Amino acid sequence: MLPQQQHLASAKTEGKMSKPDTPLMIAGKTYSSRLLVGTGKYRNLEETQGAIQASGTDIVTVAVRRSNIGQTPGEPNLLDIIPPSCYTILPNTAGCYSAQEAVRTCRLARELLDGHDLVKLEVLGDEKTLFPDLMETYKAAERLIKENFKVMVYTNDDPIAAKRLEAMGCVAVMPLAAPIGSGLGIQNAYNLLEIVHNATVPILVDAGVGTASDAAVAMEMGCDGVLMNTAIAGAQNPILMASAMKKAIEAGREAHLAGRIPRKRYASASSPIEGSFFRDDL
Repeated sequence: MLPQQQHLASAKTEGKMSKPDTPLMIAGKTYSSRLLVGTGKYRNLEETQGAIQASGTDIVTVAVRRSNIGQTPGEPNLLDIIPPSCYTILPNTAGCYSAQEAVRTCRLARELLDGHDLVKLEVLGDEKTLFPDLMETYKAAERLIKENFKVMVYTNDDPIAAKRLEAMGCVAVMPLAAPIGSGLGIQNAYNLLEIVHNATVPILVDAGVGTASDAAVAMEMGCDGVLMNTAIAGAQNPILMASAMKKAIEAGREAHLAGRIPRKRYASASSPIEGSFFRDDL
């Protein structure tokens, strides 16, 4: 065991951590990584594979309407580089603008993946903002849950919408931090905190992350994980960025568990003078 790991183990044993850690669990399955990674926008399949490996992720999300996972025989198959034996494949409904489209896409994914029922639902409202259409999202979620899909759902940063989706039976709620692909980071921390504090299912930030510090902030706030694609694939060095995101997720989680110091308006000396011995004759 490394010295840092020994220190952490000791801190846990002595009760110095303010919160006990628990693994990420989605739909009854436990995952060691809290970073979920997408497969779009990479320069080639080799870069995709390298970034996914560097990220340490367990869950890889795939846009069924934009990627070949078997529906186009004879063309490169994404599953050849991210085999289901090594990763949990999370089919998503990116590019769908209606509940009907989204449900059809999930059914196709289940057929292609031999009955796989864990899906990421997103129903978009318009092409400019890529914000979710909540009414269509509700319709699709209700239909998919009735068909025994396990739904992880993309939504906006609305605590009321998040709670409603949870009540419907979604296994995870995924509020955006900022518009998809914007790289703006968390734009409404208050709403995100409300969602996290009132949830009984995993809350994973989805969309808007730009760099490692954004991911760390999300984890420090208590989010259960972060899903990202553009922040890694669009970086100048995607494989190096994937590695950075892995570390940021881990650091943010540890900071959340450790419990940060309270913010104060004025200084507080690191070495208090109370009880100190002073000699005026020196």
